[in-house]
Amino acid sequence: MIGKNKFGIEILDTTLRDGAQSEGVSYSVSDKINVVKALDDFGVNYIEAGNPGSNPKDLEFFKRAGGLKLKNAKLCAFGSTRRIAKNICEDENILSLLSAGTETVVIFGKASDLQVKEILNATQAENLEIIYDTVKFFKEKGKEVIFDAEHFFDGYKSNKAYAKKALKVASDAGADILTLCDTNGGALSHEVATAVKDIVKSFKNIRIGIHCHNDSGLAVANSLVAVECGATHVQGTFVGTGERAGNADLSGIIPNLYFKMGYDCAKWNLRQLTDTALKIYEISNIVPPANKPYTGYSAFAHKGGMHIDGMEKLESSFEHIPPESVGNKRRYLMSELSGKTTVFNKIASYAPNLSICSQEVGEILNKLKELEFEGYQFESAEASFELIVREILGGLKPKFEIKSYKTSVEYLSGNGSANASVEVVANGLSQTATASGNGPVNALDIALRKALQSIYPEIKNIYLTDYKVRVISSGNATGAKVRVLIENSSGKNIWTTVGVSSDIIEASKKALQDSFEYYLLKWGCAHCVDLKP
Repeated sequence: MIGKNKFGIEILDTTLRDGAQSEGVSYSVSDKINVVKALDDFGVNYIEAGNPGSNPKDLEFFKRAGGLKLKNAKLCAFGSTRRIAKNICEDENILSLLSAGTETVVIFGKASDLQVKEILNATQAENLEIIYDTVKFFKEKGKEVIFDAEHFFDGYKSNKAYAKKALKVASDAGADILTLCDTNGGALSHEVATAVKDIVKSFKNIRIGIHCHNDSGLAVANSLVAVECGATHVQGTFVGTGERAGNADLSGIIPNLYFKMGYDCAKWNLRQLTDTALKIYEISNIVPPANKPYTGYSAFAHKGGMHIDGMEKLESSFEHIPPESVGNKRRYLMSELSGKTTVFNKIASYAPNLSICSQEVGEILNKLKELEFEGYQFESAEASFELIVREILGGLKPKFEIKSYKTSVEYLSGNGSANASVEVVANGLSQTATASGNGPVNALDIALRKALQSIYPEIKNIYLTDYKVRVISSGNATGAKVRVLIENSSGKNIWTTVGVSSDIIEASKKALQDSFEYYLLKWGCAHCVDLKP
């Protein structure tokens, strides 16, 4: 199946160009190479990798990228039409696009009469001329040309005839694709539908593209509407990054095209969708939103007892697609709303001999509710939950015990220092350690690691990736209870633990202790105790 039209659907990812304009995002050349590899492995058709005329970094990237052996994607260099007063053969930006050496170039030009007058400071005729000249130049050089009609939807509303003329001259010059850009992100879906239908009807023998920004929160919806109305070339960024409110999110568009609209492309590796999104978030130094559709950690997470009971009877009752079809997984969250079904499903992987009617399941549920009454929360701290379950079932022998610990903070003349000491016992051995740190919790963390590493050297593989503190009884002012969540990673695995106390140091100690205990139980020791309920 190639889709519902004669051209099929193709995807252009602009993470490395439009996505790089996100606040706080800055890619090194190596970062850009890694993003290209991830997108190519997933199966996008085009990767718009930057503007070689804008900065030395992009020039260096295209030099290095020339040696890549891509399986699925074509690299594209991006740039503007020639300058008004410049001969095209002397325009530095035009020449830099040629120097990138890509088979495909993306050229943007004005399709709004207001933009031509106020921003370009040109006449309408001059703008049409530079569009024609630029597209023609690259076609004569043997390039595939994608023409991005900048501000198209604004131009279509203010002067429909002129917006269509901009497309016409690009088409006459040989453009392979005409992309309609909602550059300001202000178009509504019905406006997109009207314009795309008109353009598809007017340009029957050329591929029509869509490029949406998310300023109205409609970039994904508008892209899908455009496809439904005949667009076959879809541009966006894989995780929705981009200037202002971002670009159309391809990790939402692609599965919707496939699962909901019946479009197919043999190149798309849908089971790699979540993994690809996570790679790009990591390279971009962005924390992945948990509630992100399809790829988010919570996208297939169920908490309500009635929902989970329904899931057990019919998975489609509360899931629109199977999570594994996009490389994600189903999660049942532990909370005071949980019932026996939730608990049973949660512990099945490490307590396979239990049944839902087992007495232990009821005991675990009661303990869970008791701890949550005290302020614990396990929906994000599944490692602590597993340790509690194993303790109740008698299959957990702690790998170490904290016999004592002490922290202190001293301020002299505005300068502070934090220190901690700890004594642990493990395998019959007692070890003490002291450390200084950036605050008492950090000092305690370092001291505990030092003491444990002398007994369990593998502790050195663990590093803290997140630390959260939440006040849960604010009525007690500075004596309030706090809940501490600690996320640790070994590079391969990630797990979260929780501690609760009216003393933030003690709450942190509990979460740290669980975190090391869980690692040693699951991955850090060769002879972990088997669970035998």
